[in-house]
Amino acid sequence: MIRGFRTLHFVGPCVTVFGSARFSEANPNYALGRAAGFELAKAGFTVVTGGGPGIMEAANRGAREAGGHSVGCGIKLPMEQARNPYIDTWVEFHYFFVRKVMLVKYSYGFVVLPGGFGTMDEVFETATLIQTGKIRDFPLVLLGKDFWTPILNFMRDRMVGYGTINAEDIDRLIVTDDPKEAAVRIRQTAFTKFGVRFARPKKRRWWLLEGRAKRRPSPQG
Repeated sequence: MIRGFRTLHFVGPCVTVFGSARFSEANPNYALGRAAGFELAKAGFTVVTGGGPGIMEAANRGAREAGGHSVGCGIKLPMEQARNPYIDTWVEFHYFFVRKVMLVKYSYGFVVLPGGFGTMDEVFETATLIQTGKIRDFPLVLLGKDFWTPILNFMRDRMVGYGTINAEDIDRLIVTDDPKEAAVRIRQTAFTKFGVRFARPKKRRWWLLEGRAKRRPSPQG
């Protein structure tokens, strides 16, 4: 836990991207994840994923292509997941719960693409943390309407219908097919609701005229 805090403390305002590790580069969802990473990095965010293949690789790759910072929070598994090659900052964990703390702690928004049990665990745990006020109501974006619509219908028809959740719990979710819209919505909320500001890189100042000294010809010509 402490190692994770030390590694990620200075990575800047982040957005975490969740999604399946099983999609190859030929899958349309890989392209969607890559575009999401690109747009998020272009919007000024550090892109965080689980650091593995599939959607995680795609998002880290998109962030790298946009010139942004890319983080991977890996997990040790019996069948080892390879670390993808598009990561700038890497940290690996033994326990899932520690990894999930890190994926949530530094993020001002979450983008979730199609996935399996792990992705469902991540999206519903994040939604529960927002619902119960354990974290603030950061944007939770479901990317890929075809995949998410049947799940949302089930939530409305069964969960709201049975009274196990409220309608506003679903209304918090943002559903879109557009990675740019996802990035814009998260950036707008980060600025207007949470006061995030991206600092410009400071210009180097020459206090003792070091710059001029370097530009002068040497005595040897």
